[in-house]
Amino acid sequence: MQKKLKYLFENIKYPLLAIVLAFLIGSIFVILTENSPIVAYSALIEGSLGNIPKLGETLLKTTPLILTGLSVAFAFRAGLFNIGGEGQYLAGAISTVTAAWVLQDLPGFILVPIILLAGALGGALWGSVPGVLKAKLGVHEVIVTIMLNYIALAMTNFLVRTALNPSTLTGSEQKAYTVLIPEHARLLKFNTFMPVFGYSFLHVGLLIAIACAIGIWFLLFKTSVGYEIRSVGHNPYASEYGGISISRNIILSMMISGALAGIAGATTVAGLTYKVDQASGLPGYGFNGIAVALVGKNHPLGVLASAFLFGVMSNGARKMQFEGIPKEVVGIIQGIIIIFIAGEAMLKFMTTRKKKADKKEVA
Repeated sequence: MQKKLKYLFENIKYPLLAIVLAFLIGSIFVILTENSPIVAYSALIEGSLGNIPKLGETLLKTTPLILTGLSVAFAFRAGLFNIGGEGQYLAGAISTVTAAWVLQDLPGFILVPIILLAGALGGALWGSVPGVLKAKLGVHEVIVTIMLNYIALAMTNFLVRTALNPSTLTGSEQKAYTVLIPEHARLLKFNTFMPVFGYSFLHVGLLIAIACAIGIWFLLFKTSVGYEIRSVGHNPYASEYGGISISRNIILSMMISGALAGIAGATTVAGLTYKVDQASGLPGYGFNGIAVALVGKNHPLGVLASAFLFGVMSNGARKMQFEGIPKEVVGIIQGIIIIFIAGEAMLKFMTTRKKKADKKEVA
């Protein structure tokens, strides 16, 4: 038990320190705007956790961050940097709308799992492209995922304007969004069975996200597949020498990573928006997922806590604005947290490199 507590402390001490320092430095910027840090942070807490409905809205914002954070963290465990969560999210969202419309005659208890699966498959397919190119041709996944983000955005906008537009499918006027998914394909809201959540739009997608986090933890740390993935991420050459297929695990990791981001898009569509809008830019969940994964130390359970922190800051920022504090202060705090976390990783890298250099000199 003592060893487990020590291990836990070693893994959370730097993120906790980074968060504390970020809020302290953020106080300086609040003061520069001629406001009180106490008022600012009180507004942040009040706006995000002040009552049950506000907590519900915070958890609503947390839900897609859990899934995109898991997406990035899972790829990291395989030694891959998946910054294609944006495209995979969009692929999942548009696949969900398509499946919901095509299969709308199915009963809800069958249709809901199918459209969520469609979202996961859409994201997995989008994630498999950089996985295959990396595994078979050695093309760096960062370059491919960046390009695929914008391809997904263009493809989604094209489908919104054409094949999935209400004017095409229902004969109604042209809209800047797809057809709505049928009511029986929508995820249940918490306030329908827990009235205490009031006006909150929190839906059972939160439970799906938590289940995914637990499932990914089990897969990574309790199965042979997870062991192989972590082994490839730690040392691919040693893994290959031990009989583990590098290419197979790279492709599998990117597909699972993409599926998680696709589920984020699916739960957002099925639980909140019920459609996909024409967009001029990427939604942002995938990029925020990178920050969530970094602060969560790329651990599935750490991602849960990290996503909640970012959800609190995102939802509480509105209340801060009402108090006259610029919302950019929250962005500054988030950026400082990431800088400190990245600084820790860089420090470890430099220390390890120095030790290896010292050993070579001694030899």
